[in-house]
Amino acid sequence: MKKISTATVRADFNDLPAVLHYTRAAHELGLWASERLLIERFFPDRAAPLLEAGCGAGRVTLGLWQLGYHHLTAFDFAAELLDQARALAAERHAETIHFLHADATRLPFAPPADSSTAADVFAGDDALLSPPTTSGVRGPVCHLMGDKSRLHSGAFAGALFMFNGLMQIPGRRRRRAALRQLHRACGPGAPLLFTTHDRDSSPTERVLWRLEATRWAAGTQDPRLVEFGDRYFEDETGRTFMHLPNRAEILADLAATGWTHHFDSLRRDLAKESRAVLDFSDECRFWCAHRNA
Repeated sequence: MKKISTATVRADFNDLPAVLHYTRAAHELGLWASERLLIERFFPDRAAPLLEAGCGAGRVTLGLWQLGYHHLTAFDFAAELLDQARALAAERHAETIHFLHADATRLPFAPPADSSTAADVFAGDDALLSPPTTSGVRGPVCHLMGDKSRLHSGAFAGALFMFNGLMQIPGRRRRRAALRQLHRACGPGAPLLFTTHDRDSSPTERVLWRLEATRWAAGTQDPRLVEFGDRYFEDETGRTFMHLPNRAEILADLAATGWTHHFDSLRRDLAKESRAVLDFSDECRFWCAHRNA
């Protein structure tokens, strides 16, 4: 049985049940109370250029727009979800949002000004060009410093990777690669806001993960999983891969990729969420880190 891969996760996000689930949330749910609180705390300058990783169908992207953040670049690797985000932006007249089809672990950076090549430029056409929407209209692409299809190092004053998007990248090495790519995209001191689930968030979780550790020790875990902490499940919203870290793991990953931990908190300790939000998502931990110089 094959291990979960990037291709698996991309296919799951492009599948119809997932597209419908995230599109409905983008249109009806908007920002959570906790998300809004932390966005306004850590991104006080609404004129600053921000990068949103894993934008999906645009729930957070359009929430940011409605709060007055109009210098936004958002990307996702699931083309079907990105189509939905573009359509929602057009519907709400959010013309200045730039959408990019890209993988967080290998962002399409432009070469340095003094060089025609760069070692980590991703040359895949599907990541560099904004694919047509289902209506056949090509959506806006990233326009930064005159290069229409690539990001530039240090161009952003902050980045967001919301709703556990970072944890839906299989493999710790690849998650660290994504953190390094966001580090490169941001300027010194820039904040990064993201969320994770947490293996230690409740007594029930701790018991479940002790049982899972026993399975891994015996070699009887789900053979599709890549690492301890992984889950892969299916429900009415589709198939979902998720890595659930503990706090120590995230602190180590931030330190290894050029970020300084600034803040973390479980959602329940930040704000009282609506029933719609609680039905949409389980408990999560918010993190804010700052890019080292």
